[in-house]
Amino acid sequence: MTHPEPRLSAPDPTVLSAVEAAVPGIARTRASDRLGMAHDASHYLLTPQAVLVPESAEQVAALMRTGLPLTFRSGGTSLSGQGVSEHLLVDTRRHFRGIEVLDGGARVRVQPGAVLRQVNARLAVHGRKLGPDPASESACTIGGVVANNSSGMTCGTHANTYRTLESMTLVLPSGTVLDTGAPDAEERLRALEPDLAAGLERLRDRVRGDADSVRRITAQFAIKNTMGYGLNSFLDHDSPAQILAHLVIGSEGTLGFVAEAVLRTVPAHPLAATGLLVFPTLRQAMAAMPGLVAARPAAVELLDAESLRVAQTDQKADEVLRTLAVKDHAALLVEWQEPDADLLGARERAAEELFPTLPLAAPARLSRESGGRAALWHIRKGLYASVAGARPSGTTALLEDVAVPVAALADLCDDLTGLFAAHRYERSVIFGHAKDGNLHFMLNERFDTDLERYADFTEDMVEAVLGRGGTLKAEHGTGRVMAPFVRRQYGDELYEVMCEVKRLCDPAGTLNPGVLLTDDPRAHLRDLKSVVTVEPEVDRCVECGYCEPVCPSRDLTTTPRQRIVLRRELAAAHEAGDDALARQLEAEYAYDAVDTCAVDGMCATACPVLINTGDLTKRLRAERHGRAARAGWKSAAKHWKGVTRAMDLALDTAAATPPKLSEAAARAARALIGADTVPQWSRDLPRGGRPRRPAPAEKADAVYVPSCLNTLFAPADGGPGVMAAFLRLAERAGLRLHVPKAIGGLCCGTPWSSKGFADGYDAMGRRVRDALLRASDGGRVPIVSDAASCTEGFHRLTTAASVGSSAPTGDSGASSALQVLDAVAFTAEHILPRLPAARRLRSLALHPTCSSTHLGLDAAITQLAEAIAERVVVPDGWQCCAFAGDRGLLHPELTASATRAEAASVAAGDFAAHASVNRTCELGLTRATGKPYHHLLELLDQATAENP
Repeated sequence: MTHPEPRLSAPDPTVLSAVEAAVPGIARTRASDRLGMAHDASHYLLTPQAVLVPESAEQVAALMRTGLPLTFRSGGTSLSGQGVSEHLLVDTRRHFRGIEVLDGGARVRVQPGAVLRQVNARLAVHGRKLGPDPASESACTIGGVVANNSSGMTCGTHANTYRTLESMTLVLPSGTVLDTGAPDAEERLRALEPDLAAGLERLRDRVRGDADSVRRITAQFAIKNTMGYGLNSFLDHDSPAQILAHLVIGSEGTLGFVAEAVLRTVPAHPLAATGLLVFPTLRQAMAAMPGLVAARPAAVELLDAESLRVAQTDQKADEVLRTLAVKDHAALLVEWQEPDADLLGARERAAEELFPTLPLAAPARLSRESGGRAALWHIRKGLYASVAGARPSGTTALLEDVAVPVAALADLCDDLTGLFAAHRYERSVIFGHAKDGNLHFMLNERFDTDLERYADFTEDMVEAVLGRGGTLKAEHGTGRVMAPFVRRQYGDELYEVMCEVKRLCDPAGTLNPGVLLTDDPRAHLRDLKSVVTVEPEVDRCVECGYCEPVCPSRDLTTTPRQRIVLRRELAAAHEAGDDALARQLEAEYAYDAVDTCAVDGMCATACPVLINTGDLTKRLRAERHGRAARAGWKSAAKHWKGVTRAMDLALDTAAATPPKLSEAAARAARALIGADTVPQWSRDLPRGGRPRRPAPAEKADAVYVPSCLNTLFAPADGGPGVMAAFLRLAERAGLRLHVPKAIGGLCCGTPWSSKGFADGYDAMGRRVRDALLRASDGGRVPIVSDAASCTEGFHRLTTAASVGSSAPTGDSGASSALQVLDAVAFTAEHILPRLPAARRLRSLALHPTCSSTHLGLDAAITQLAEAIAERVVVPDGWQCCAFAGDRGLLHPELTASATRAEAASVAAGDFAAHASVNRTCELGLTRATGKPYHHLLELLDQATAENP
């Protein structure tokens, strides 16, 4: 009997020993750690021997000195295979997140793990932003922005990373750490790395002395170009340190590690006008480019016919786009940006004069309205993932990007369209940055059956692009996918210069082997990713990683992308008959992916194809429940008033007992019964709350359904609690609230939904639906809840039709008539205008919640907060706190991890008060910061009371 080969080989113990000797405690070698990081946004798959998590440049230098092969990885959004490795993968996202704004925003000092969007958020208050603006800005990090010389939709070649770099702190393979912005940078480089400094000067003179090299480099870098090394550094800079710094940009981690960079910023113009110009054909769209470019737009984005068909399915598509009968059409998304209204008005008038001269297939107009503009950019930025998400199950999505001189753009589009047909690629899309001659195109491929088709297409595509004076990689980096073609694009002489750059910086070839330069003509056809069909909740995932920055468990266990790829790896292990690996992955997945998922749904807000991995988690939790647990939770739904009262008394009892005894009892129970079943009581928890009591009211303005969190947890110290505060605010405004007779037994259903107890959820759903239909006079009167998570739960409970979609079965038509509002929104619209002027606090630290984000409460929260405080701050590092009902009690380490960055920002500030809009979130933030968090309505109540 033969046994299948293991899919995952054990790491080399000598390698692990060398790592441990250099930097103890940073290696992660479990199967889940290695396979979870083997996947990135590219179509390559290599499994590292270990994932290393260093905390400083000094630790990276120590790793460099071991001489072991290293690949640096941060956001994992790169598309060309430069972020995966079969050797050691160094995770630089977790501990390199520093952001320091300099000179009033004119410059910014950033570390590689900082997310681009977060950097821009820090700069926005100064009216500035970073120059590079890739579509992945919500997830890509500075490490990739520098390593790939990122550009984007508006920065062209004038404001990309190369052009906006001021200095960097660079760790070389020898372990030398060099700050190129230091006054003695040149002297240090010559003293510590004399061969490198002399070699760079020698190459500089060699390049400048060869007229053909100068001509080639000038032509290549006049357009967007991330193919090979940035040899324009030898023409643009004189000193070795500056040449080196600019060579490192776009080097994809093959020359050194950028521990920190100082970048010059560009103005973030506050005003913009955006429109979509639809043409009958792509040729006509390209013919319009000279006139459009002359009008000086900030961006001109191309969408071909297939892109338009995909865009029509986007939820944010407007009526014109949705109703367009797309045939051979193409569109240009144009935007003008200016610092003031007069300048923008002049641009708009010029554009309005130009539009009638164009052969448009649909009416065109420019809009300054933020919602419409955001919708167009949402469609454009999510185009790749939307197309890829709709691909046939089991296929891999490939996104290529090329650039040619703008004059050749239409011809290249024709070339690509012909190649798609010749090689039988269906539904392939072309889009990109038309103003820069930069095209992206996408293919769906099955590498296990059609590898030679892909190889033949690539060869033909290379010939087409180079034949029109273009570059094979404009933005995404050479990676593995184009490494075999670098010599063909640049010629022998410049290719040898690149090889010498690599030898000078990395003599042993230890940094990111196989990336950017290779002698293997088929390297791009190796280690390709085959996607396994797993389950409908996640099969459309393209592994882009957009979900990761918003996931509260990302620094503790896994991210949504990792939860999905580990399910794929588990399925692959079963398919291969590797039972040992499957058992190991299942055992690790239970805690890493199921127990510590907050089920907050924030991943869906970032996912271009709207995957909510919480849906997967709920199903997996449901599958592991036994009959007794299901029956117990169904019984709890039927007797919820008694259950909540019992929990209230239990908290009172625990608070009255010496803390050490209560904590020890909780720990013992968790050890006996299970940490995912028994909450961990701690002395920072409040006593039990107050029972919810009916309060009938004739001709009520709203039906008030206080959250059962009011019964479970007492108000924060010094506060009345949101239940009392909201009742008083309504009375102060002259409004009548009706609290239903059955209130004690009502719940939004989230405890059952989040844990996957379908029967209990349905039972509660039927009770809630019937009670609220009666109380609201069949939906005539709005229903108001005072905790954002409960409002969201009631909304789902009363509008959807099955527990699979987090809703009860039954008459969904009747329950859909119910109007569910959050108390914050109701107060902002109906109560605040009737209140006396508030006594405003000096400052307020505000924590919006994941549910308030889903509900679209930002504007209402801001309105109330600004009525309460002169200065309102959402602290840097804000995200879902992951208390998630009882997750923060079952797994307090999850909330501790999720709130660490926000807590540090709160500690650095000086705030008169702290607020949120959900009691459990208040508990989580109080625990994290040591500051009492109150519901926003409590503070409004106190600020508008006659006798404070």
